[in-house]
Amino acid sequence: MKKLIVLFVILLAALSVAQELNCRVSVNYEGLPVSNRENLVPFASMIEEYMNKTRFTSEAWDGGKIDCSLNILFTGASTEVEYNAQIVVISQRPIFQSANNSLMLSLNDNAWSFQYEKGQGLYQNQSVYDPITSMLDFYAYLIIGYDLDSWQELGGTDFYTKAYNIVNLGSTSRYKTGWERNSNSYSRLGLVEDLLNEKYRILREAMADYYYGLDYFTEKPEITYERIEKLVTTLETMKKKGNINSVFLKVFLDAKHGEIINYLTNYTGKDNLLERLSKIDPAHSAKYNAALG
Repeated sequence: MKKLIVLFVILLAALSVAQELNCRVSVNYEGLPVSNRENLVPFASMIEEYMNKTRFTSEAWDGGKIDCSLNILFTGASTEVEYNAQIVVISQRPIFQSANNSLMLSLNDNAWSFQYEKGQGLYQNQSVYDPITSMLDFYAYLIIGYDLDSWQELGGTDFYTKAYNIVNLGSTSRYKTGWERNSNSYSRLGLVEDLLNEKYRILREAMADYYYGLDYFTEKPEITYERIEKLVTTLETMKKKGNINSVFLKVFLDAKHGEIINYLTNYTGKDNLLERLSKIDPAHSAKYNAALG
């Protein structure tokens, strides 16, 4: 009996410190000088260890680990320790009663600059900006926030706020490029501002409904179609109000347009929804139009 109690305590302790992410990291530094490449050999494993072993939440994580990936492409090196890189962030979540996953985030961020020396350690400090760990924390918070938003309406707000705080730290740092306001189609500040803006609350709520619908697709596909119809109506409402030019909405549609098309394949009202989506989302209109009929 005592052995069982000890085993239970050990398992409980393990669960209480379980990290939130299952993150795969790949690095491409082929375009850099040989000396820089040699210094970066341990970089991928170091980043992967940080993402998978750091606790990003203050409470026990109840759900399964979130599958995600960081693909890092080094684009330049001004010295042996100063680097510029592009990072592609991808995350997904499982669909209930299905072997399929749903793409949550697919972001291409081409403005990451930082200093790295071989053998350098990574340590989380939320009150001080670090050009490597603050970037990793920012995307970890976004990944977790998006995951929580998919299970519960507005469930990710606290994590978007944490991400916003990092933006503020970054924008006043030596490495402020990428953290400041800009007119690019994607910006870190623009995304978290939208996520926390009350006028985009209806899209976050519609997202939760949409994922609820996906989780019922195997059992009750009519619920899935109903939730997609509701999402399209929400997007039309946003367009009428002039709230369509949003980083958040672009990120959402970049990730979801293909999935929506796939789920509508056998729906009798498919053409109507695809025609409406083509008007709402002209960036992907060719794909909507190709799926008509």
